[in-house]
Amino acid sequence: MAKKRVKKKTFSVVKAVKANARERVGQPKMERVIEERPRAGSREAKHKKTLGELLEDREIGISD
Repeated sequence: MAKKRVKKKTFSVVKAVKANARERVGQPKMERVIEERPRAGSREAKHKKTLGELLEDREIGISD
């Protein structure tokens, strides 16, 4: 059987810079997962009520 050729590793500047930074500073901290809040409540309060809506609510007896 023929041996597989070993592929030469090309020099990558980006990898070299990152490796150098890891040596000096250390490994970066792990990410924190931030849970998303439900957006249903924030969508209603996004726009102010119109004058007509306020008057209708007042006539019906609904107050915020």
